Amino acid sequence: MRVQRLESEPAYAFGNREPALTVPPGTVVELSTEDCFGGAVRGVDDLPSQVCQFPYLNPVTGPIAVEGAEPGDTVAVHFVDIRPRRDWAVSTTFPHFGALTATHTTAMLHDALPERVWRYDVDVDKWVCRFHARNSDFSIELPLDPMHGTVGVAPAAHEVIMSITPGAHGGNMDTPEMRAGTTAYFGVNVPGALISLGDGHCRQGEGEVCGTAVEAAMSTVVVVDLIKGAACPWPRLEDDRYLMSTGTARPLEDAFRISQHDLVGWTGQLLGLDPLDSYQLISQTGLAPAGNVVDTNYTMLAKVGKDVVGVPAYDGVHDRLRATATRYLAER
Repeated sequence: MRVQRLESEPAYAFGNREPALTVPPGTVVELSTEDCFGGAVRGVDDLPSQVCQFPYLNPVTGPIAVEGAEPGDTVAVHFVDIRPRRDWAVSTTFPHFGALTATHTTAMLHDALPERVWRYDVDVDKWVCRFHARNSDFSIELPLDPMHGTVGVAPAAHEVIMSITPGAHGGNMDTPEMRAGTTAYFGVNVPGALISLGDGHCRQGEGEVCGTAVEAAMSTVVVVDLIKGAACPWPRLEDDRYLMSTGTARPLEDAFRISQHDLVGWTGQLLGLDPLDSYQLISQTGLAPAGNVVDTNYTMLAKVGKDVVGVPAYDGVHDRLRATATRYLAER
């Protein structure tokens, strides 16, 4: 088993960056990521508008180049382990950001929500984080469910896209499904694919409604692999139970349509169904969780049970990477 450690300076965009590490397919990569505020927001008095500098938000680690990856291929990123690096994490509200407030593109005359910070206590040994209300004595322990909000590859056509913006290349999709045990698939746009990731969350509800999750620095382990000659039009996910397609756009219904369209096509391809038969099957068996409804683009998922599909995707890449992850964790 090949294991490499990635050390890189943070980046704030996908594209136009030399690889920090180049690995053959099947390599286990150990890395660290900073939280979306670059570690600058540490307590309730650290307002992001005062301690952070735009556009230096949402740093990502990478890129990782995969040997032999070319446009028209797909790279797989399997999450082996994701765990918080600190005993604290933060969440915030911002003026003009979030799903339940006026924004710059949804202009209203009423005042925006105030800027406020919540600090969570993180106990990795107990595998919990503790929420403390700001205006009462209420607190509650919540199970950790670590995931990465931002994962992707370099975009096509030499484009450079800020790390806060999701798109067909991946990016800041903010789906809780991107947890340990999940394999993410990305279509390759440039030689090497150039995978980057960041924006660790101790946990997050679907939609990331207030605009931020429980934001944390992470120690993360992934396995990267290569699927030759298999194009992937939008990021796709697979875990032990589900196949998932993503769609990113504004308005939200178009993100929904993209994800459903991709899952209908993917399922039809796997089962040899014509488009309307696949459409009918997904209509009766599919689920539609939200990724985010707050970012510069919104992200929706479409998911179907693997018991419904019944055949392996990408010739069983997920199961193979799961086996690699199991060996790595046993030997660590």
